[in-house]
Amino acid sequence: MKVVLPGGTGPVGAVLQRALVPAGHEVVVLSRSAREPGPDGVRHVQWDGRTVGAWAAELDGADAVVNLAGRSVSCRYTDANLREMMSSRVDSARAVGAAIERAARPPRVWLQMSTATIYAHTFGPAHDEATGVLGGEEPDVPLYWEYSVRIARRWEEAQAEADTPRTRRAALRTAMVMSPDRGSVFDYLCWLARVGLGGPVAGGRQYVSWIHADDFARAVVHLLDDDCAIEGPVNLAAPGPVPQRELMRSLRRAWGGRPGLPATRWMAGLGAFVLRSDPELLLKSRRVVPGRLLDDGFRFEHPAWDDAARDLVRGVRERD
Repeated sequence: MKVVLPGGTGPVGAVLQRALVPAGHEVVVLSRSAREPGPDGVRHVQWDGRTVGAWAAELDGADAVVNLAGRSVSCRYTDANLREMMSSRVDSARAVGAAIERAARPPRVWLQMSTATIYAHTFGPAHDEATGVLGGEEPDVPLYWEYSVRIARRWEEAQAEADTPRTRRAALRTAMVMSPDRGSVFDYLCWLARVGLGGPVAGGRQYVSWIHADDFARAVVHLLDDDCAIEGPVNLAAPGPVPQRELMRSLRRAWGGRPGLPATRWMAGLGAFVLRSDPELLLKSRRVVPGRLLDDGFRFEHPAWDDAARDLVRGVRERD
């Protein structure tokens, strides 16, 4: 296949490139800066992430587009950053949709990145695509959490509004992608575990939804297959979300049984401020399961966190 990856320069894009290129697929990355093809043959084509330009020719005749574009959520949730998070996601999705609408030979599949954050904060039953409750109106949660849900809704709406009758569309409601790559969320969690700060945060009851990077790539390939008919929202998350305290306990064990100092809610806020991130990433209870993938016959290689943590730590050790 020829697969176009708008915004494919980040950690998730790297995960997909490692899966697609060795399998013989042609990969084109749309990025804000043009680059020479790397040793793996991946081409980089410049775009601005907002308007249809010469880059649109790459979608005409391509088999698939997987749009990953959007400002990183690992930042402080200031008004300016939230606006940029919204515009970078919505504008890029609209630009991809407009390019597909104009294509003489549009891609047969458009996978649009979304987020498991779209679901409500909960300690109760897990959210799947059929029965899950979208967030935005939960009692007793910070008001600014509603804005991250609003971003996710607008992100998906931008894809749904495009007029692309010859292109199957799916919105990837993705949990935390756990990869041994430097700069990934797992790399950050490993740092906490290794320096003794990986204990429960605010009690640690809040659920963490996650997916091993290998399963994320396999799920994307599954969704790109001609035999797959999934359209609309699809949860890319392992079937075993775990409370934060259990997530970090397993990770500390994988590193040889490190100590893990607990943190109160205000300490989490202070730490997030120092790291120029936001405490929502630590405090919101995301309990999401992959109903549609499992119903479609997809099987996870790493469904349980204990096994996944050990495998990912081995990857970090090999990397270092």
